[in-house]
Amino acid sequence: MAPERVLIIGAGMVGLSCAWSLQEHGVEVEVLDRQFVGGGASWGNAGFVAPAFTVPLPEPSVLRDGARAVFDRASPVRLPKRPDAALARFLLRLVRHCTGAQWDRAMAGYRRMNAQVFDAFDAQGAGGVQAPVHDGAVLAAFENKQQAAHLMHGLEAVAAAGQPVDVQMFTGEQAREAEPHLSSRIGLAVRVGGQRYLDPAGYVSALGEQVRIRGAKISENVTATAVERVRGRSLVRCADGTRREADAVVIANGAWMPGLAAAHGVRVPQHPGRGYSFSVPLSEPLRGPLYFAAPRVAVAPRGDHAHVAGVMELRSPDHPLDRSRIDAITRAIRPLINGADWNGVSREWVGSRPLTGDGVPVVGPTRTEGVYVAGGHGMWGLTLGPLTGRLLADRLVTGSTPPELAWMNPVR
Repeated sequence: MAPERVLIIGAGMVGLSCAWSLQEHGVEVEVLDRQFVGGGASWGNAGFVAPAFTVPLPEPSVLRDGARAVFDRASPVRLPKRPDAALARFLLRLVRHCTGAQWDRAMAGYRRMNAQVFDAFDAQGAGGVQAPVHDGAVLAAFENKQQAAHLMHGLEAVAAAGQPVDVQMFTGEQAREAEPHLSSRIGLAVRVGGQRYLDPAGYVSALGEQVRIRGAKISENVTATAVERVRGRSLVRCADGTRREADAVVIANGAWMPGLAAAHGVRVPQHPGRGYSFSVPLSEPLRGPLYFAAPRVAVAPRGDHAHVAGVMELRSPDHPLDRSRIDAITRAIRPLINGADWNGVSREWVGSRPLTGDGVPVVGPTRTEGVYVAGGHGMWGLTLGPLTGRLLADRLVTGSTPPELAWMNPVR
């Protein structure tokens, strides 16, 4: 039987998309968040809605990058030299899935999802979410052909998996014509067409406002500490001593999900992958989103500023911002961008993306009746959030599991 009332833990892109989609079915929802709407990974995201780049994290080159991460402080991936037990389990699972065959299997699921990403965003826009989503190509810039080889191989693999990719090669001169902020260090670029971008903080705020307008209660600064099933009802216990009940609960609190979901049979190894971002003033606005593949830094237009995001740091989500990570990003891209005022850096941020060891999200019912999860998207929570919400809402209301959801089985 379809639930009449659902509690959702997490007011980021995924949690709010679940709420919005459930409201489409006439379900009453309440959303809880330990911070505020969009205060987690959604806030400092680069804002790329880019299916061409939405692929499984585990692949053979990750092993090389992992080794570099231990010894090279300039690496875009940062690992502690002495991982704890949870990180060790995650890394072991990751290593086991860093094969071509495993990547192909996971990519088949991503391909089905990626084909529906824009439709899910368009549905939210048509349903009243008033925030701009821009069409645009991602311009990936490189200093030399060696830097470009890995990304080109990845895009070719995406195309070979059956997902169309619009790619155009640019010389350095053509790249600077397309984006004058690129410096003379850029020797070539790849234009990946058919993508979109947005301001994540603005979009998630608008999504939350629409969920409120439709009648939902959003409770901020409320930390869920446990989820239980009691006498046919789903119950959420909170740190302030209160408790809330509903017909079902969706745990969608990103990197904090394992602490609530493990008791319900969700044992897929997960770990926070912390990303860093900041804003820098520009002499003129960017023409579109940029990606510097060698340091793995994304740069997105934000009016007269650039929003700069990078680093994959495997560390506790509650650890404070590490200034050296911001400095490393700045050193990596400063020679590659002209017209930026590096003395005006602001809005420094760190946030945790929820990674799974096999690179596949965890979305769907748990082993406990009336308890669901939606997370583990890694870097792709923004891109896949609206579609995840739609698929999970359909599952809660109809009881049927579409193929797009089955591959993300949380109790696999």
